Amino acid sequence: MDKRKNNGGHTTAGRKSKADEVALIEKLTPLEPLAFEALQKGLEQKDFKYVQLFYNYYAGKPRETKDITINEDLPLFID
Repeated sequence: MDKRKNNGGHTTAGRKSKADEVALIEKLTPLEPLAFEALQKGLEQKDFKYVQLFYNYYAGKPRETKDITINEDLPLFID
């Protein structure tokens, strides 16, 4: 046997269970008013990080663009 099943990757990889997500949401819910108040104070101070955080969640992050420049001439087809 090649013992691939002993690698352990299949049990540790992937998304957390729905129960874990619900438990985390329940734990954080009492802090929600405090978080909104802190966000509001940061926005009133015109702190760039708070404004950026607000718009990232409100409107979504803008798409990242990457400029790729190739300086070599490569053939499209290799014979």
